[in-house]
Amino acid sequence: MSKKLQHIDNPQFALGKENYRLLVIGFVIIVIGFILMVGGKSEDPAVFNPEIFSFRRITLAPLVVLFGFLFEIYAIMKKTKSEE
Repeated sequence: MSKKLQHIDNPQFALGKENYRLLVIGFVIIVIGFILMVGGKSEDPAVFNPEIFSFRRITLAPLVVLFGFLFEIYAIMKKTKSEE
């Protein structure tokens, strides 16, 4: 019974401090990608604005978001120094 009490008194997080820092960085990268997608709205609904098909919105922003999600996976899977 003392082992159970000792385990309850000393809880540990699932990830290390470095992992959480990397998760925050990945989240910021994802937010930057979504910010890059914003814009291109036409003031007049009857007028087409070709700016919605710019390189930034169609290619760059989705790649940044994808990189952010891949970075999040890396941040979760990275082993901390205490685990090695």
